Amino acid sequence: MQNRTRLLLACAAGALAALSARAAATAEIAAETAKANAFFERVFDENLARSPMFMTQLGLKIDYDKWDDLSEARALEDLELGVRQFAELKRTINFDLLDDQAKVSYRMFVRDAERAIEGWRWRHHNYPLNQMSGLHSEAPAFLINFHRVDTVADARAYVARLRGLGPLFDQLIDGAKIRAARNIIPPRFVFPLVIDSCREVIRGEPFDASGKKSALLEDFEGKVGALKDADAATKQQLLADARAALTGAVQPAYAKLLAFLGAQEKTATDDDGAWKFSEGLDYYAFALRGSTTTRLTADEIHQLGLREVARIHRDMEAIMKTVGFTGDLQAFFKHIREDEKFYYPTTPEGKAAYLKRARQIIDAMTARLDEFFITKPKAPLIVKPVEPFREQGSAGAFYDQPAPDGSRPGTYYVNTLDMRGVPIFAMETLAHHEAIPGHHMQIAIAQELAGIPRFRKFGGNTAYVEGWALYAEYFPKEFGFYTDPYQDFGRLYDELLRAVRLVVDTGLHAKKWTRAQVMDYFRQNTPNPERDIFTETNRYIVWPGQATAYKVGMLRILELREQAKRELGAGFDLREYHDLVLKDGAVPLDILEENVRAWIARKKG
Repeated sequence: MQNRTRLLLACAAGALAALSARAAATAEIAAETAKANAFFERVFDENLARSPMFMTQLGLKIDYDKWDDLSEARALEDLELGVRQFAELKRTINFDLLDDQAKVSYRMFVRDAERAIEGWRWRHHNYPLNQMSGLHSEAPAFLINFHRVDTVADARAYVARLRGLGPLFDQLIDGAKIRAARNIIPPRFVFPLVIDSCREVIRGEPFDASGKKSALLEDFEGKVGALKDADAATKQQLLADARAALTGAVQPAYAKLLAFLGAQEKTATDDDGAWKFSEGLDYYAFALRGSTTTRLTADEIHQLGLREVARIHRDMEAIMKTVGFTGDLQAFFKHIREDEKFYYPTTPEGKAAYLKRARQIIDAMTARLDEFFITKPKAPLIVKPVEPFREQGSAGAFYDQPAPDGSRPGTYYVNTLDMRGVPIFAMETLAHHEAIPGHHMQIAIAQELAGIPRFRKFGGNTAYVEGWALYAEYFPKEFGFYTDPYQDFGRLYDELLRAVRLVVDTGLHAKKWTRAQVMDYFRQNTPNPERDIFTETNRYIVWPGQATAYKVGMLRILELREQAKRELGAGFDLREYHDLVLKDGAVPLDILEENVRAWIARKKG
């Protein structure tokens, strides 16, 4: 009996010791994780404080009267700060003592820091002024869409930003000159597009006597008119100050920028690819790694694109048979391009009808979200047209994220400049991509996640973000959407575009294709109208590598889903899979793959 008692006591002591050790280990992990998360939040605040524009986008009214600093000195300061932060992480945080979520944060922080350090070498291998992006168009769009005016102080900050456009554009020009000294000048076609965009900003009152208000004046008047804390005299003074800033600061800033663009245009060439830069192929490999978050080479991506184009063509031919079309695929493409029934008219009524129908498509998907998702976004979503001053260079549609504090909804923008650029047959797939269950679903959920650092909530890996949005076009087909065969063709139409991008982006930047070769490939392999071909080709030229991310990301998300279905069988739950993909924010594809494999292992027990 005594021996038995001693044995029981020894076992109990051993169990207590094991429990105590586990508790100590758990406490140690919790403490190190808390320390890591505090570090990530402090670093986010340090970096955020250096960007007045990002603070405004997040709904914060700090340095509300300022623009970001674009100077070379500031860029070097940012790099040095990032190097110090990276060294501190490695020195003070023990990766092995972090919980699983903090380990993801650690690895993402390391990846971002290493890429920023590597990217310093390539910081001038881009075009700060181009038809797709650049502060010449983004600054007015920023004021209109992000600078809220809730008080008189907010209005004065808006006017201060108008006055600050001159120094901002001086820095923009300085950056372009630094690149020009390295023979990094946009191709010739870029200049007329950027020049037209600049002129559009300073068109209308108070810049001319056309009788129509400029976009900036109209925006400011509307915001000041809605102020509740200002009397009539104060509002009148604010409007007078804004008009003075528009004519005294904004107009001269654009005039100086236009003069610079006109002079630089004379030095531009028709060489389009990144290969033309010094060490251009190495830069392009860097760009591909960043866009796809993989080690795929340009040639591997090119070959993947060719295979996908051929597959999608076969699926399109099947739809041709379904709708009873006689003729080859090129004839069907011509039919799709030219039959007026596939396009709303480019009239106020046609534009309004498109926006109304887009909202209906979003609402139909929203009504069924519980079938596919556990977590759903809280932020509202609106649909609106692209502002006239940036229609010319904008894509057919795009998405702007909501403010984290709920003060601004997510926005699905449609470019209604030419309604042939947004065909009726592609409405369903486009709404799924940009809105629900695509970008709005993913980005709003990421911002609303609890328990992860903010740098993950507001960061973005293009392959994940765009891969999810393209996957969001695809999976509704499996659940009864796209019942109209022409809408299903629209889904393939957009998927084909993403496959073609793999071919032509790598063709342009690694294989020395010309702009004309890219446009010819489009004409031979897609039903896209000329305006789309023009816009898309120009986009790939100024954003090397970016367009490859969509298809690479979508295929990886789909491959991982199919792997989980094979291994889990009846235990696979699509809602759980989608939750798994969305719950960590925009992670690189290799981390997503590890997360999925770990989930499969847990489910299998």
